[in-house]
Amino acid sequence: MTVAAAAGYPFLVGDIGGTNVRFGVLDAPGAPLALLPRALTREHDSPIAALRAALDAGGAARPRSALLAVASRVDAATVHLTNAGWTVDAAAIGAAFGFRSVELVNDFVPVAASLSLGGEEKELVRIGPECPACPGARLVLGPGTGFGAAALLPMGERWAIHSTEAGHTDFGPAEPDEAALWPLLDRVAGRVTAEAVLSGPGLLRLYRALGQSRSAAAPCRTAEEVSAAALARDDALATEALQLFARLLGRFAGDLALTFGAGAVYLGGGIAPKIATVLSAGEFRRAFERKAPFEHWMQAVPTFLIADPDPALTGLCAILADPGRFTFRSAIWRREPG
Repeated sequence: MTVAAAAGYPFLVGDIGGTNVRFGVLDAPGAPLALLPRALTREHDSPIAALRAALDAGGAARPRSALLAVASRVDAATVHLTNAGWTVDAAAIGAAFGFRSVELVNDFVPVAASLSLGGEEKELVRIGPECPACPGARLVLGPGTGFGAAALLPMGERWAIHSTEAGHTDFGPAEPDEAALWPLLDRVAGRVTAEAVLSGPGLLRLYRALGQSRSAAAPCRTAEEVSAAALARDDALATEALQLFARLLGRFAGDLALTFGAGAVYLGGGIAPKIATVLSAGEFRRAFERKAPFEHWMQAVPTFLIADPDPALTGLCAILADPGRFTFRSAIWRREPG
């Protein structure tokens, strides 16, 4: 249960990631969200500095409470970002801006919540065959600076949102070409995890490992350069790396669908919308379905790309609009009365 019922509007909502930070202000329940200027995480020393700059530049009403999505596991009201140097301290944010309350949730909690909205089809792009969503959980996952995943589980008229750290599970090869490539991949803390390959840095790792395996030049220096070169067909190695990325993403999405018994799977994150044509080309879906002895079940599970550019903000607004509809893990700081 969110603090929305007890705290006051205007409400600040925020999506704090390893690369980007986005804020908005809700003046009242059901009001349109007033978006504040976006920023790169690296442009500011702290979330307080980023929020102060956004509020000063945005011209929105000064918020009285905050609900913030954070790209990390949320077990307490002080959270260290997994893929950036920031510490998000709910009490410090509350004190800096005079908020009544500050609530922190994992960043994929609101992305999952956004899937509960009516009329969601307009914000979705189907990947793979035309088939209806099956009963069961709705699974959302996405590569970006890191890798996020959460499940939206039906509970009668309510939804339970289970955020995960699935990106930090070990991830290995399944095809002969992958087995030859894996020893060449750069390890992260001595491991190859799902996030180590299914993220922006992961795409660059795949590209460099492919170059090493081919004894070929790998001139791209960032994941953005790899994807741009692949989409423009300017670099055969980049094209191969992006196709491999799609295959691995499909395989892992299928693994998580099996784990949660998902009735539908949705792709979010910062990367997937930019490579929609590659994800639709077939490698993603073939790997998703290749789950013997359950291929027939997997073939009936639809997969979608989330087209909403800010699904976390959309989901935070959905949570505030009907807080009793959702249950999820969060950490809350409240100002002492008096």
